[in-house]
Amino acid sequence: MKNTDQRPFHFKQFSLHHHRSTMKVGTDAVLLGIWTELSNVKTVLDVGSGSGILSLLLASRAALHIDAVELDEDSCQEASRNFAEAKFTSELKVLHSDFNSFAQIAEKKYDLIISNPPFFINNQRSEKESRRQARHTDTLTYEQLISGAMRLLSPEGKISVVLPYRESRIFIRQATDVGLFLQKQMLIFPKIGLEPNRINLLFSSKESVLTTEKFIIRNENGSFSQQYRDFVGDFYQSIG
Repeated sequence: MKNTDQRPFHFKQFSLHHHRSTMKVGTDAVLLGIWTELSNVKTVLDVGSGSGILSLLLASRAALHIDAVELDEDSCQEASRNFAEAKFTSELKVLHSDFNSFAQIAEKKYDLIISNPPFFINNQRSEKESRRQARHTDTLTYEQLISGAMRLLSPEGKISVVLPYRESRIFIRQATDVGLFLQKQMLIFPKIGLEPNRINLLFSSKESVLTTEKFIIRNENGSFSQQYRDFVGDFYQSIG
């Protein structure tokens, strides 16, 4: 039976409509939005914003000027609604645009570029075209995201992304080749005893000692780990 539940997803500081967006609220974006450092950040670009989850999480943490770029029209409309209903001092704006085109014409520079990007390169395609574009690198490759970020970052700017653990090696190599250096990473383990399946990465044009941390979502019995509960506790209304 098709799920027709269109109720918003409730966080402590905002609610989020996401039934029309190509990508729903998920653990990947939530962890990235909480993990990403915001020190010395005033301007943010959210690439491939979907329903606006990353923008809203960042806005709930600090007063920021955030531009969200999204190719899918339905996602843009939903993000606009979510931004309009949010009660933040941050300035939130969604732009219906292809990131490659936006990066070529934008004159603004950003202190932070954040993205839960299309990241499956050779995996099986999903059936719906808009969701396929959101999940796979057909419309935005790693190289295009990196080169666009290089044009748009301020001199001290950073880029923060979440990727599958295996594909991340490709992204790290391409970023390093153009002068973006990995400063911080979080290896995300879905469950105790399993290998990491996701990784959060923070890059800057400044070289520094790499900081690595490990994050486990679930215990062996499937319950959420205390590390996960502590990490998201200030954001979720309830944790299963």
